[in-house]
Amino acid sequence: MNAITEHLITLWQQALGIWVSGGWCMPPIAITALVMFALGMNTYIRLRETGFRSVPEKTWRRWIETSPERKGTIGELLDFVVGGNSIKDISVRFEELRITAVAPFERDLRVMKICVTVSPLLGLLGTVTGMLTTFSALASGSGGEKTMAMVSAGISEALITTETGLVVALPGLFIHYILLRNLERYKSFLAHVESVCTQQLYRKQQKAAMPCTRILEYISQTDAVCSSQQDRALAVSL
Repeated sequence: MNAITEHLITLWQQALGIWVSGGWCMPPIAITALVMFALGMNTYIRLRETGFRSVPEKTWRRWIETSPERKGTIGELLDFVVGGNSIKDISVRFEELRITAVAPFERDLRVMKICVTVSPLLGLLGTVTGMLTTFSALASGSGGEKTMAMVSAGISEALITTETGLVVALPGLFIHYILLRNLERYKSFLAHVESVCTQQLYRKQQKAAMPCTRILEYISQTDAVCSSQQDRALAVSL
């Protein structure tokens, strides 16, 4: 146990030494990494909470017709969108749902993408400042130990910041891609649900309009028969 503790302490001291050697660009890179991974974790959790991948299509199709069976996040979504009395009303409800549910995901992913782009740029900035420190030490130093210490410090700053920026950006890039794919699947799910709800409402309206259509057809046929009988009677009288 003591060996493990000593090993962890040694690793912490080494990491702290590398952090200090990175210069003033390390705190901005750390803040960028914290914001990026926090947004990524938050987006991942909220996408899982939508539950769109946990409910089979057969189940939520049945929920559209039978409201008492609805439950969970998908049930609440259907309670909101199925209440429309017309196709236009359903379309408006889904548009409102996209604004309230999808737009925050897109905003967070945009910020995350900015963080992914900024991280290597901050590392590049640290590289430039480290090289400036190195050249300044070579120009002003006399070649002694102090000069060599300044040169090594500048080179360490240049390399450490570049490495740190890339270490932060590469995982963030993959995480952003995965989350963006999940968001696109969620948007496709909403579009599919909207299509199904619209089709079912259209069928209900067609079934409700069938008796009226038959009555109108019967009236038109009756009028046609009456008019033909009147024409025949008029022809006989003539």
